[in-house]
Amino acid sequence: MLGFGLSMGPGDPLVVLALGAHSDDIEIGCGGTLMQLAASRPGLEVVWVVFAAHGPRIEEARTSAERVLEPVEKKDIRIESFPESFLPYHGADVKRFFETLKAEVEPDLIFTHCRHDLHQDHRLLCELTWNTFREHLVLEYEIPKYDGDLATPNVYVPIARETCDRKVEILLECFSTQHSKHWFTREVLAGLMSVRGAECRSETGYAEGFFGRKIVFD
Repeated sequence: MLGFGLSMGPGDPLVVLALGAHSDDIEIGCGGTLMQLAASRPGLEVVWVVFAAHGPRIEEARTSAERVLEPVEKKDIRIESFPESFLPYHGADVKRFFETLKAEVEPDLIFTHCRHDLHQDHRLLCELTWNTFREHLVLEYEIPKYDGDLATPNVYVPIARETCDRKVEILLECFSTQHSKHWFTREVLAGLMSVRGAECRSETGYAEGFFGRKIVFD
């Protein structure tokens, strides 16, 4: 298994842009990776954007983001209220938001949804991520759900057992509105990380999987 890291020293600043259509997407897709970056890079800067949160989901999103990014001093958590499940039909407004974001943030690394995700909100954010940030390192994360649209990642981040447990704990504790969903369980959330851990021979047995569509080795 060939591994490589970001080409900067552990003390250098790293700016991460994390994008999620819904309140729990970022945590599910890359929460473990973000927690490990926060622990290993004291100068980490994170801009965290949730596009469609309403009612109690707004506070759930903010509380969870704060817990994931607890060690991060420079963080900008933005909770927007675009219409959930209707993002493609408000594409012009979402695109304008992306253009504003591009003028404000110069990220080293971007996390966004997978382009083959069957949820329309997820697909739109992925499309606009690539459309807007054309010279950046983009990793697309995955979300387990009823649609059965998981594929085979080509980028893996091994996750420590305690980080895996912490990620699942945050999701289950912060997102009480999601407990009625049959897939929103400890077994599914930890199980996907276990499968990805097996695929990349993670020493801990856990990993998060991503899709790197275009990566240039310098």
